[in-house]
Amino acid sequence: MKHTLDAKRLLCPMPVIRTQDRIKSLSPGDVLEVVCTDPGALNDVPAWCRINGHKVLDTKTVDDEVFIMIEVRDDGEQA
Repeated sequence: MKHTLDAKRLLCPMPVIRTQDRIKSLSPGDVLEVVCTDPGALNDVPAWCRINGHKVLDTKTVDDEVFIMIEVRDDGEQA
């Protein structure tokens, strides 16, 4: 299932924190599209995904918006 997270107008570290909080409520195999206006999120969110075992499917920048597509993976530590 595809979900979208609007993290526009949020500055570091809020896009990562919001992404983390949203992924906790999703199931393995779900796809989360994170939309940000903070260009730092293009590095920060994928780094968080690598650390936590989620897969970045795509990243792109359109005008001043950053789009990050994440496949939720089961890291075995979900509460």
